[in-house]
Amino acid sequence: MPELPSATYRLLAELESAFDTLLEQLEQVALIFEQGNYPAWIFEHEEDAGKWLRRALFDMWHEEGQDGRETRNYIGLIGADERLMDAVLQANSAKEEISRLINRIKTSSPQGVSEAKARLPKRHPDVNEALRGGGLARLHLKQCWRHLPVAPAAVARVRLAWYASGRSIKRLTVAEAEQKLLQLDTDAAHVRIQLRKLADIPSQETLAQVQRQAPLMRANLFYVEPLADGHIRQAMNVALPLFVPIHRGRLPDYNTPPAHPPLQRTRARRRDEKLEDEPFLPSVRVYRYR
Repeated sequence: MPELPSATYRLLAELESAFDTLLEQLEQVALIFEQGNYPAWIFEHEEDAGKWLRRALFDMWHEEGQDGRETRNYIGLIGADERLMDAVLQANSAKEEISRLINRIKTSSPQGVSEAKARLPKRHPDVNEALRGGGLARLHLKQCWRHLPVAPAAVARVRLAWYASGRSIKRLTVAEAEQKLLQLDTDAAHVRIQLRKLADIPSQETLAQVQRQAPLMRANLFYVEPLADGHIRQAMNVALPLFVPIHRGRLPDYNTPPAHPPLQRTRARRRDEKLEDEPFLPSVRVYRYR
């Protein structure tokens, strides 16, 4: 690897310190939970709640063959008093600092993130187990900085449901779409065909690149009293355990969703959906607008 700029090394040192802080804050969350008698519900797991939470908090590894864009889910509800909630919020602040520093390192040097991934696992308490179990201990940055979901006020009930039809849509110019195709094997027949198709449409046309999102669990929270903004209901994604303030000594009313997401789309197709049904440039997931 080429020598990194001195500014990048300084940022890497800051990142190592921030990562140590994150591990300390996560340890605090785990210890406080283990030492207290907190109400908890875990989705589709029967193991001890303390062990499960610790595994959820410290899971920052890539599994063999795992898509780097995907993260593992740890779905559950945990009733939290002020002490536990404060520890969770501090852990989230530490996660925000990790994300901020990674973005600065990316800007400083493209190779800096690779160096960070090589350094940080050595500071992780489970690194030896990860090395024994799966070869290289590769840090999963998205699982490192994703927030622990928190309800800001007492919740009366929680309704959990799979959301399996999500997608992200990014607008592209024709020139940008062409650049994405040119990064592929331009000697391949299917790529040449797509380049010709692209050349036949107006250069000012707007296209859309679509990324299908993995199924996720969505929680609808119904609060005991309206929030400061007047809302009494809030929806949030819950890939990690949801911490809710203890109300009347117990968890809010909740449902148990199906064990697996639906195989087919469950929501009706939006009437205003403007993209064509078939991709215009399949190799780069680009669609035309109707």
